[in-house]
This record gives sequence, C-alpha cells and structure tokens, in this order.
Amino acid sequence: MKLIVTVVQDKDSNSLQEALVKADFHVTKLASTGGFLRSGNTTFMIGTEDQKVDKALQLVKDHCKSRRQVVTPISSVDGNTDGYVMHPIEVEVGGATVFVLDVDQFKQF
Repeated sequence: MKLIVTVVQDKDSNSLQEALVKADFHVTKLASTGGFLRSGNTTFMIGTEDQKVDKALQLVKDHCKSRRQVVTPISSVDGNTDGYVMHPIEVEVGGATVFVLDVDQFKQF
C-alpha cells in the first residue's frame, strides 16, 4: 500500500478532486499555504494499492498544470525594505509536488 501526498495550487484542486473520486480513489483534502508565494494550496492525501499509483499520478499530471503569474515579492517580516522598490515579477506557479510513501500499516476504525 502507498500514501500519495500531493500539493497543488488551489485553482487545480476541484478538478483533481473530482477526477480522483470518479476514478474511485479515497482522498483526504487539506488546506495548506505555500512558503514561497504564501498563497493558498491544497494538499491531498491519497491512500491506494501499489498497482494503482501510476493511475493516480497520471490524474495529477492531467489536472494540475503550471502557469505563469505576475506577483509582487513579499517584503521582509519586519517590514523594513531599506529603500528597495518591490517590482512585480513573473514566476511559474501551479503544477504539483508529489511524494509517494510506503505504508507499513493501515487501520480504519
């Protein structure tokens, strides 16, 4: 058995969740926040049998696309920018970060 932990951009979460449920995967959805842009993400925990991992990964790949987005960098924690001008920059966001972990035990109570 495997646990697939997948972090996706909020824009992709509903589409991915629908696809996973339709394909009969058991999914837990958690709200999360990214460290780089401090924007909303969704983390999915997907428990599945080893032979279904490739199918789950394909669904993630199909429903989580990267895209370009213009953002303004976040200033320092203390708010001191010492005269720096924060110019918007274009960054790549989206896609998915996926971890596939072995499960030693699975219990359901």
